[in-house]
Amino acid sequence: MTTTLLNKEDKQIYKKLLLIAIPMMVQNGISNFVNLLDNLMIGDLGTNAISGVAIANQLIFVFYLLTFGATAGVGIFTAQYHGKGDNEGIRQSFRFKIILNTILSAISILLFAVASPFLVKLFLQGEGDPADAAEILVIGVDYIKVMLIALIPIGLTQAYAGTLKDLGRTKVPMLSSLCAIFVNLIGNYLLIYGHFGCPALGATGAAIATVISRFVELAILIVYTGKHAETFPFISGAFQSFKIPRDLAKKYFVKALPLMANETLWALGMTMINQSYSYRSLDSVAAINIESTIWNLMGVSFIAMGEAVGIVIGHILGSGELSGAKKSAYKMRRFTVLCGLIFGALMIGIAPFFPLLYETTDYIRHMATGFIMIAGATMPLCAYSHASYFIIRAGGNAFITVIFDAVYTWAVVVTTAYCLSRFTTLNITWMVAIVRSLEIFKAMIGFFMVRSGIWVKNIVKE
Repeated sequence: MTTTLLNKEDKQIYKKLLLIAIPMMVQNGISNFVNLLDNLMIGDLGTNAISGVAIANQLIFVFYLLTFGATAGVGIFTAQYHGKGDNEGIRQSFRFKIILNTILSAISILLFAVASPFLVKLFLQGEGDPADAAEILVIGVDYIKVMLIALIPIGLTQAYAGTLKDLGRTKVPMLSSLCAIFVNLIGNYLLIYGHFGCPALGATGAAIATVISRFVELAILIVYTGKHAETFPFISGAFQSFKIPRDLAKKYFVKALPLMANETLWALGMTMINQSYSYRSLDSVAAINIESTIWNLMGVSFIAMGEAVGIVIGHILGSGELSGAKKSAYKMRRFTVLCGLIFGALMIGIAPFFPLLYETTDYIRHMATGFIMIAGATMPLCAYSHASYFIIRAGGNAFITVIFDAVYTWAVVVTTAYCLSRFTTLNITWMVAIVRSLEIFKAMIGFFMVRSGIWVKNIVKE
């Protein structure tokens, strides 16, 4: 009888997990597949175009994770408010996301407008032709200048989509993203090459297409959420006032600031790691871009699953069922690792063939193949760490989350990558292998942190 009951409980947990995760997998999978097509289109313009756009996107990625962290920090409350059934709490947290992300977007626009040439140059310090470096610089800076227009829509989209995901409603963000992806793909076809009378703008055309798609995505979210207030009651009266009680705003900010700092520091850490690779060779910029494209496509399973784990755990904690949270977390984390294992093996299998899709040199293709095999081998470890991160974050312990993620990245991974690139003559592939393998220590830390139960907290019970 006990076994049967346990099986039923397991089925309910996995069903809820998959209902949240699958739409995010579909959304991220299609998005990354289109990103692959984007890369192939841009790749037809040459290796310098690949490198310039890759560097620009790496910098924009820092902004994306800045607003993601801000949204996620407040989203801890949103998920637990949902578990409690508190619509007013959800409304207030949504308002705070809108305000904070708009401010962050404005600051980021100013920063990129002033500092983009300096930031792109950081990736052009390695060995290579100075003429290539100059062309990459121009392409990267021009791409960023166009993308500035999209930063506020990206921030607002994060606030809308993040709130719906925190409620477990992942289908609407998925559909809005799919529409944006379609617009982006068509825009790329028209503006990169100049089809149907449109100007052939190359990499800049790709940036314009992305900007248009971001506005489309935001418009769909605004209209759909507003017209379905019975499904999303938090939206009713959400914009009647932007005043948030001071004590509540303080609570949100206290949780949002560490996670915002964490995501930003983590993204900057990834940027510094890639910069360390580029310090060894400019060719590695193109090879890393090829590897990251297939990594993003194959990693959608465990990435979406990990985020879904955090949402489900947030609902469980918010409902007050603290005793079952730990048990559920273990089960969902194992499921996430299984996804990482399957897609990691698939990534290794296609490693020799995927780089052949790119119009680049045999040397860069060979380098990319090695990078892809290394990434695939470490994917199960990344899946374990990723799920552990979202479990710890669900309980609102932001300080522990920052130590686990950003502090580890900078203290261990960035430091290792920097030292290997500056003070050794190690082959770039071995360098990537060593840096990637450091994920095992992070997974071990995640094991002990989750087992300690320090994250099992209800932060909205009052």
